Amino acid sequence: MASGKAGAAQVAAVRGGIFYGWIIVACTFTILCVAYGIQFTFGVFLPVISADTGWDRASLSLPYSLYVFVYSALGVVTGRLTDRWGPRVVLTVGGCLLGCGIVLMSRVQALWQIYLFLGLIAASGMSAAYVPCNATVIRWFTQRRGLALSITSSGASFGNFLFPPLVAALISTYGWRSTYLILGLLGVGVVGLCASFVVRDPEKMNLYPDGRRPLEPLPVKTTASGALAEEWTLASAKRTSTFWLLNVIFTLTWLVVFMPMVHIVPFAVDLGIPPVRAAMTISLIGLAGFAGRLVLGPISDRLGCIPALGLCLLLQALAFVGFIFATGWASLYPAAAVFGFSYGGATALFPAIVGDFYGRTAVGAIVGFIFALAGSPAAFGPLIAGYIYSVTGHYSAAFILSAGLNVAALLLLLLLKKPIYVK
Repeated sequence: MASGKAGAAQVAAVRGGIFYGWIIVACTFTILCVAYGIQFTFGVFLPVISADTGWDRASLSLPYSLYVFVYSALGVVTGRLTDRWGPRVVLTVGGCLLGCGIVLMSRVQALWQIYLFLGLIAASGMSAAYVPCNATVIRWFTQRRGLALSITSSGASFGNFLFPPLVAALISTYGWRSTYLILGLLGVGVVGLCASFVVRDPEKMNLYPDGRRPLEPLPVKTTASGALAEEWTLASAKRTSTFWLLNVIFTLTWLVVFMPMVHIVPFAVDLGIPPVRAAMTISLIGLAGFAGRLVLGPISDRLGCIPALGLCLLLQALAFVGFIFATGWASLYPAAAVFGFSYGGATALFPAIVGDFYGRTAVGAIVGFIFALAGSPAAFGPLIAGYIYSVTGHYSAAFILSAGLNVAALLLLLLLKKPIYVK
């Protein structure tokens, strides 16, 4: 009788309503929207905190670089824990750490506390956002993986677009300390609530990836000899050249992605653009990133992830060239939009490529490892750009370097092939 009820529920979940995988997508979209929305508001807080405390902007920027490094590096830990414990526990704990770190920012009295509250506590919580969310979506989809991941990851870009002006309004009304308190409580509440609906994989609910009907047999992958194909683990993935080539490609492109996030507003001001219009460049990048994630994911389902990623790397290189030749807002905005579109698309394609190459079994560990190794150097991008500016007095050399690294990544992409299983 119990099995009959389970079967009826399974049929209802697939035929009579929305496939639960799309509920997972909605929840992970919301989690990434709030988590990354909070992350990308630091630039809004920075001048206000500096004016209130007397700490210079350079000193306040260092804890943020530590934050980026820590949350990226810990991806290898949260990825493994997602595979072992499931995403619900990891996301809930992460939401609590992120929210508590942001709440504590409202009580900051000394500069070292920002290193602890933002750079360590909040960053530890943030590490439990990107990897667990994307790894879970990969498990729920195969044929429509690009679309599902594009929707999920677009939450980060939507948060980048939505939160900065909202936080600016809150700061002007309630002050920066109360605003941090509000954001921290929002992080704990929303992430915790959404995490309660996230299930590790469709098999936990007697379902199949993509919502295939339960009466249809799952396709069985076999080797040329007819034996069942092996499932990839992180250890077996590391024994392939493809794995390390992926790390190099994403290290090259991610090293410079935070340069515009931190320096595009002062660069715009240097061009003579009014501060309000200069600040709008960040929101434009977020809006274009939202579009890039939504557009390039479905394209990758049709054309393949590698050609779609190649397009992203080319566009990102062209965007940095556009920054070099920008003379005002009319030329800066299009370059910023192209950058946001390409950066958003590349970020959405990264977990999709890992899922296509290495399957579903250890996807959390594999995504987490690459995200940690290739993503943590992104913390140094803004520092490099700042150093180049201090030496040369402009950002041209930083933008040339950024364009060159994306061209190098594009050339290496031509060598990338789907790996052959190695025991």
